Amino acid sequence: MKAHVLTLALSLVTSLALANTPCAHGGQYRGPGDTVPPGGSGTGGGGGGTPGPTGPSGPGSGPDSPGPTGPANPSTPPGGVSRGISPGSLGSPGPDLTSWTFWWEFNKEAFLNLKTALHIGGTTTGSDNWFLGHGVQEQGKRSLRPTEAQIRGQVVPALLRTLETETNNDIVTGALIALAKIGDVHSEDGGSLFLPILEQELSNANQEIAETAAVSLGILANSAAIDLLEGLVLDTPLGRTRAERREVPVRTRAFAAFGLGLVGAAPETTEAQRQRIVTALVTAVETDDTSSRDLQVACLVSLGLVPLHDLDAPVVEGDGRARVHSRTDQIDWLLAFLRDEKRHDLVRAHAPTALVRLLEGLPVERYETLKATLATDWIPRLGKRSKDPDALVQSIVLALGLLGDLDADPIDREIRAALAATPRTAKNRLARNFSFIAMGQLAGRSGTGADLEEGLREARRFLSEGLARGKMSGVKPWAGLGLGLFGRGLAQRSGHEGTLSELGASLRTALEEERSPRLVGAYAIACGLLRDQESEAILLEKLARIQDDETRGYLAVALGLLGARDTIPTLQALVADSAYRHDLLKQVAVALGLLGDKEVVASLARMLATSKSLATQAAVSSALGAIGDTHSIEPLLGLLESTDVTDRARGFAAAALGIVGDKELLRWNAKIAADLNYTAATTTLNDSGGTGILNIL
Repeated sequence: MKAHVLTLALSLVTSLALANTPCAHGGQYRGPGDTVPPGGSGTGGGGGGTPGPTGPSGPGSGPDSPGPTGPANPSTPPGGVSRGISPGSLGSPGPDLTSWTFWWEFNKEAFLNLKTALHIGGTTTGSDNWFLGHGVQEQGKRSLRPTEAQIRGQVVPALLRTLETETNNDIVTGALIALAKIGDVHSEDGGSLFLPILEQELSNANQEIAETAAVSLGILANSAAIDLLEGLVLDTPLGRTRAERREVPVRTRAFAAFGLGLVGAAPETTEAQRQRIVTALVTAVETDDTSSRDLQVACLVSLGLVPLHDLDAPVVEGDGRARVHSRTDQIDWLLAFLRDEKRHDLVRAHAPTALVRLLEGLPVERYETLKATLATDWIPRLGKRSKDPDALVQSIVLALGLLGDLDADPIDREIRAALAATPRTAKNRLARNFSFIAMGQLAGRSGTGADLEEGLREARRFLSEGLARGKMSGVKPWAGLGLGLFGRGLAQRSGHEGTLSELGASLRTALEEERSPRLVGAYAIACGLLRDQESEAILLEKLARIQDDETRGYLAVALGLLGARDTIPTLQALVADSAYRHDLLKQVAVALGLLGDKEVVASLARMLATSKSLATQAAVSSALGAIGDTHSIEPLLGLLESTDVTDRARGFAAAALGIVGDKELLRWNAKIAADLNYTAATTTLNDSGGTGILNIL
């Protein structure tokens, strides 16, 4: 169900209140608002009447959805935003895409690690399985995770009954996604029970339901769906027959491409199946003759999710179709695509992230060789003389942060120097902001070489100077987040206690002295990332004094990240006082979930039972789903099957039940969103109607 993302989605009331305030364009968003960034239209150019990007989401993605996730004021004008306007530039319509909250909301899942806080067992952040969301969830004595008996005996039957009787798109799409997230069971003959249910909705006359069914096949992660997904992506007779169309709609093809990527990311998928998926994605790009960029962007993003295990394999020639049989083939094809200036700028912008993802897990020597190849190609693109489009430069900055490390290898020195120079050399403001995130992520990795001290000094100097002197350029919140990421990575290695203490002191001083709510929120999250225990008192003082609900929500989340269990009573009181403060309610509930509070679910359940407000029902349902407590199931089932509430509220309940019973530790689309350049958006990736892949709960 195309709902309006976890923390972002339910801000309609607040956004309407902010619509005409002078500060609205300066960062009153928790995620992308309703504007199309440069080149971000789903059409061939920068225009078109398509919706623009939004943030991670909650229900109601159609024309009658609750509304944009950010202030209502910056709506996209007819024709969208011209390609010549940079995000956040003067005169640019729409929300300020340079706000740090956009980056946080799209990347927070692995940092919050919420399900592991609630479930006993699980993987640790940073592993390959963690990134892909496939951690093992063990049931422990104190676990609040719902049992299989609850999920299969209560939740699944309720969702199946809903699909049999309902036609409303909010409810149907919510139930489809929920079943896919819960995961398949097999019938007596060994076949899938869920696959036929999802398949039959591909021919639904409602386009939103049909495209949701396509991506649900991928979320289900059943390799038996590869034939059908390939047929949809390539618009073959099989795909057309199942869609019951003369040609498969381009939106359905794009969603099916994301679905193929999700199936390919599943650990159960065989190498031969991965090769087939990668070949289908490459073929779709090479043969795409549509005016939209949706399909190609979906294919490039998905290619980064499906790293082939075979490093080298012969290319098979034959029928003229592109065939990719090895990881080397994947990397070579993507690098050639990035370098080809005849390709659309919007699509090229997704190649750097995909390339870096494909380097993960390679043997050290091969990794270092490819790393040097990529960095040598990318670093000149950040200079003052670069003529590359803004979106590609932004993506390269983010990718270099994932590629570099702290050691004294020549290529790592060059990467650090290029990132440190970006605030002076980059013409695009968001590229300058991203350089602080990139340096913070880079500084969390030691690398394979020796002599880390030089790299430590460089990273610390760059981030600290941004925090101290970046007021006029607007980089202070980004520098703060970079320091938090730096410290988080440093804390995983011994011998850096002194540096960690100094980083914590710098962030505490910035937090204590700051008066701007927007910056306070960034510094709070940074302290939480760093797990700076000494910041607890300052966070509590700010929480009591600041009135802005968005900032108070981030202060609460920071306390949750710190593990400050002594603040549970304060946060519980805040939940009780936030029934009509939807932004704050969800964030505080997440904080209490991080702290392992056993009472928050009961409080939310009582609130849900007595509320008559759609916005409150949506906020509470979303919170119950995010927390994923076994006690969430009964009130959510009650809302789903109620005849006294709106269809949209029931849609939220369906989506939330899927979150509660999710087979993965991370939200399914977190693997797509992580480190992605969210400004290079098509409508099927991220849009203001809540119908993009990143906007689905």
